[in-house]
Amino acid sequence: MFSIESNRLRRFVAGAGAGAGAIATVGAFAVAGTANAANAATEDSAADRGPKPTVVLEHGAFADGSSWDGVIARLRHDGYPVVAAANPLRGPASDAAALRSVVDHIKGPVVLVGHSYGGSVISEAAVGEPRVKALVYVAAFLPAPGESALQLTNRFPGSTLPGTLDPVPFTNADGSTGTDLYIQQDKFRAQFAADVPADKAALAAASQRPIAQAALEEKATAAAWQTVPSWDIVTTEDLNIPAAAQRFMADRAHAHTTEVAASHSVAVSHPGLVAGVVEKAARATR
Repeated sequence: MFSIESNRLRRFVAGAGAGAGAIATVGAFAVAGTANAANAATEDSAADRGPKPTVVLEHGAFADGSSWDGVIARLRHDGYPVVAAANPLRGPASDAAALRSVVDHIKGPVVLVGHSYGGSVISEAAVGEPRVKALVYVAAFLPAPGESALQLTNRFPGSTLPGTLDPVPFTNADGSTGTDLYIQQDKFRAQFAADVPADKAALAAASQRPIAQAALEEKATAAAWQTVPSWDIVTTEDLNIPAAAQRFMADRAHAHTTEVAASHSVAVSHPGLVAGVVEKAARATR
């Protein structure tokens, strides 16, 4: 998720602790008849397309389900069922398994949406699942098999994440150890949410979810974007995943791409745009 070499990351982590009469009447009936026919045709067409898919939203690192609130409100207003899944942020394989269990519990078609590291998760969770009709990546990773989030960011300059991290060592029940990564709260807005109001960014900083350092280094084993239609929102003011890296991944996936001058927290600062892209993907695949 940031542009440094793995060993440099480890060193950093270790060190940072609408006539008259009859004519008018006939005209009125003609207009009404035409309108009724058009409405019936529209309803029949909608019925032929079937029900709207359920939109499943997967947040990324340093965020939680509330980061989708503005997007959820718009999608629900437009009649889409929505689920904001909880991402464990432990590693692409295990996180994809957790997300897949949520998808398996949903009846009917699904559109998977992933933000940031959540892109790595939806890419793996959708593999071999015919009910997933579209993938939407929001300032996200689209790794190919054998690639990690860290490797993809390392290919392009521009991430300033390393200097804002607050690493926290942890010990598992089995005695194994690891490192959780947070963003320092006083640096969170500038790094992660520069176009979000200060008070809202402060709340996000306090409620951020950490990601295991190992999750950013774990290599993908599958990539659903190779077979599933994909949409991508590229954030050109992103300080976490450089725009160049995002463009590279979107182009490689032949994704329908939208660019916006936004921070990494585009779902918070531009929820209408994000919801609009999700709905385009949903309509295109019905």
